[in-house]
Amino acid sequence: MKLSEIARLCGASHLLNDRLAGTEPAGFAIDSRAIKPGDLFVAIPGERVDGHQFVREVFEKGACAAIVVHHRLPFASELGGYADKLLFVENTLCAFQQMAARVIARWHRPVVGVTASAGKTTIKDLTAHCLTAAGNVLKSLGNLNTGYGLPLTVSRMITGGAKPGDFDFAVLEMGMSSFGEIARLVDIAAPEVGVVGNVGAAHLEFFGSQERVARAKAEMVDGVKPGGAVALNADDPLVIKMRERRDDVAVITFGVESSADVAASKIEGASDLSGVQFVLKTPDGEAEANLPLIGRHNVYNALAAAAVAHYFGLSAEKIADQLATATPAKMRGEVIRFANGVTVIDDSYNSNPQALLQSVRALLAAKSFNRRIVVAGEMLELGAQGPELHRQCGREIAAMGIDVLIGVRGLASELVAGALEIVGSSTKLTSFCETPEQAADLLVAGATANDLILDKGSRGVRTEKVVEKLKAAFGSK
Repeated sequence: MKLSEIARLCGASHLLNDRLAGTEPAGFAIDSRAIKPGDLFVAIPGERVDGHQFVREVFEKGACAAIVVHHRLPFASELGGYADKLLFVENTLCAFQQMAARVIARWHRPVVGVTASAGKTTIKDLTAHCLTAAGNVLKSLGNLNTGYGLPLTVSRMITGGAKPGDFDFAVLEMGMSSFGEIARLVDIAAPEVGVVGNVGAAHLEFFGSQERVARAKAEMVDGVKPGGAVALNADDPLVIKMRERRDDVAVITFGVESSADVAASKIEGASDLSGVQFVLKTPDGEAEANLPLIGRHNVYNALAAAAVAHYFGLSAEKIADQLATATPAKMRGEVIRFANGVTVIDDSYNSNPQALLQSVRALLAAKSFNRRIVVAGEMLELGAQGPELHRQCGREIAAMGIDVLIGVRGLASELVAGALEIVGSSTKLTSFCETPEQAADLLVAGATANDLILDKGSRGVRTEKVVEKLKAAFGSK
């Protein structure tokens, strides 16, 4: 899409010359460090840094233009040479969101919105992977699920030679840390199908209770287009209750324990960590499914994806075929085998109590390992309940029979304390480290062949550094 058309969609004024007005950006960027030649930069004021401070820098790196608020431009006199590359708006984030909303509104094809307290990125990836059997899919990259992440995803429909008509579906992850956030996202891209995977303890710092988290997640259900559908987890009481919010959309339930439209039975994890097998049931029939992701929790993620795929007409057999070729995203359950016989499950992208315990159960389901070791980083955004939630997780992990627990940073000390309540004061079973580097040093010194290590932690704790140090010390297989 030409810059002049993008300016209209953003409601921007500009002094673009004819040549530049007819230019199509290579892509959009909101981070000056990620700018590439030909990109269109959106200068967003953040809590700590204002993108307007880097406008000159992005032009020097080759940006084709920048969306800015005039009064926020620092050193405006130094930008005179770039005046014909500036698109002026009243609020850059609102203009970016308006552009995305207008692109989606003109597109007239299905949007799938995905939210969950744990696993929403995996649900999004599996859903998109299943739908590739029915057409071309635009999906959120990584976890771009915020008020600026979603427009960045939509911008890929109109840059780099792409056109909206190139895509048949959009599968968009929608996250939240406050009331109204999902509501704003569904206003930008109203889903034909909305998925609510689960409600857990994530973001308790902002909401105070799981019931309030559920209320915020329910904004997904409220935002589905009339006549569309919602896919709800029948095994999560806070999620299935959301079916009562609408009588003008179809409800597709998925689950394992409860009666559901899309269900799994005969679930069995592979002893070699190659994945999990189950019988997939949809209203159209049954099929043997081999999911190359580990853990029972990923069966739920697959069922959520299957519910969406069923809505769009895919048979149980076709869905199973698609699931069989899925792959885990980086740092989300990757299995890494080292030359010395140590195996690591790298699930270090994020953590909360629900996700941590799910990952530990997946660790325990793996057979033929000498020891099972959990490296658990501090779980963030849990508010006043954080210490007790960490301690309770420690108790549960110890009760499951884990061989070694290493807590990393801050409240992870409560994880260790909770475990000690169960196993006693044996220092061989539990350790606390202030940094992920210290935890890695413990593992390098003590890990032996046929150990299985789970690395899990919240984003801010950076427990992926554990895996990085193990790779350097042990070498890939």
